[in-house]
Amino acid sequence: MTAKSSETRTPVLVVDDDGDIRLALEMLLQYEGYEVWTAKDGAEAFGRFESEREKGRPPALILTDLKMPHVDGLGLLEKVQGEPDPPPVILISGHGDVATAVEAIKGGAANFLEKPLDEHRVVVTLRSALRERALATENTGLRKQLTGRWELVGESANMQRLATQVAQVASSDSAVLITGENGTGKEVVARNLHYQGPRAAGPFVTVNCAAIPSELIESELFGHEKGSFTGAFERRTGHFEAAHGGTLFLDEVGDMPLDAQAKVLRALETLEITRVGDSRSIPVDIRVIAATNADLSKAVEEKTFRLDLFYRLNVVPLRVPALRERREDVPALADYLLGQMAERSGRAAPGIEPDALALLATHDWPGNVRQLRNVLEGASVFSSGETITHESLAEILAVGSGLSSPTPSAFAADEDPFQAATFEEFKNASEMLFFKQRLAKNEGNVKRTAEELGMQRSHLYKKIDRYGLR
Repeated sequence: MTAKSSETRTPVLVVDDDGDIRLALEMLLQYEGYEVWTAKDGAEAFGRFESEREKGRPPALILTDLKMPHVDGLGLLEKVQGEPDPPPVILISGHGDVATAVEAIKGGAANFLEKPLDEHRVVVTLRSALRERALATENTGLRKQLTGRWELVGESANMQRLATQVAQVASSDSAVLITGENGTGKEVVARNLHYQGPRAAGPFVTVNCAAIPSELIESELFGHEKGSFTGAFERRTGHFEAAHGGTLFLDEVGDMPLDAQAKVLRALETLEITRVGDSRSIPVDIRVIAATNADLSKAVEEKTFRLDLFYRLNVVPLRVPALRERREDVPALADYLLGQMAERSGRAAPGIEPDALALLATHDWPGNVRQLRNVLEGASVFSSGETITHESLAEILAVGSGLSSPTPSAFAADEDPFQAATFEEFKNASEMLFFKQRLAKNEGNVKRTAEELGMQRSHLYKKIDRYGLR
């Protein structure tokens, strides 16, 4: 078997004023495959820690005696804990120092070993501490990766205020009601609340309340037993149960049918649900976050939304500003969105000409961030080379502005129904443009569009999904 080089072995710093103990631990840990550095007291150990960190390879773990001259084990622990990303520290204590070692664990020590040292216990304790640190590092990395996908982008006063509010509210378990226009990023705010809070390791379950047919919403939310109704061929876990230990995000909550609102309110009050076709109560541990682009106060006055449910959801209100209220964030948002597109496509992100950025900043963006993303995606396709030009953006924005009264000249090449090869393709293209125009007219408001067209919202959502109009 080929021995590991010092660059691949895990470095461990052993600290003890007893030279015999230092040597014994050094030999034991080297035999176990670790790279071992030694120091005779806390002052020397911290100096070695700092010098190795400057080289980019600090010790992965520190094993230190508790009682030493100059700087003792507790002093070393305090110094190391004050550094960014500190390694785990294991203390070695005599029999009379166990109480002190226990207090040290409360202060951040990973564990302690009692003298006389048992070789097997030393190795097991060290491995356990390193494994826990590796898991913590992995979890931190995953959390950063997840929050990176749902970043709150912007340095404007409105966005900084929102980011501060999110940071304050995330650690709480209180219900949050997020309001804002379509496309402003309400789900981004909800996911930030989740990933910045203590439930980050739990599930984040999204429920689009407007997209679920009223006759199925109870089953979707609470689940059902096999045979409880026609078509219930097997037991189904509902969204409340699936969110146990995490966050339940009720999107478009203003469109929830009235008969379902009472059942949701009871579930939120009792934190218990009952599957359709069952009589047993199932406890759920969830945090609820709701979002809507509707005026719930007006909906309460119109008797389409329950006042008691409004109070239950509106414990902490957060409002997401429209993009026109934070125009100074458009350049940073454009850069962020293009980076996301490039990551998905595997290609380098295109640049944007200064006059193209100026054009973006002057637009009203009725569709908010969602519209900006779609425009950038279209402009990146039309632009030749590696830079989005003013001309390509102007063309995309002109077509988008023409959606309120489309003419054949305003059609994109791949959307012109008159270029269809068959009548079926013509019907599909025409239907897509019809729904696209009506949604644009209503600034993306699905409820208002469905009412105007005289169709169920769930049916309109199916059309939106079919034609990719989100």
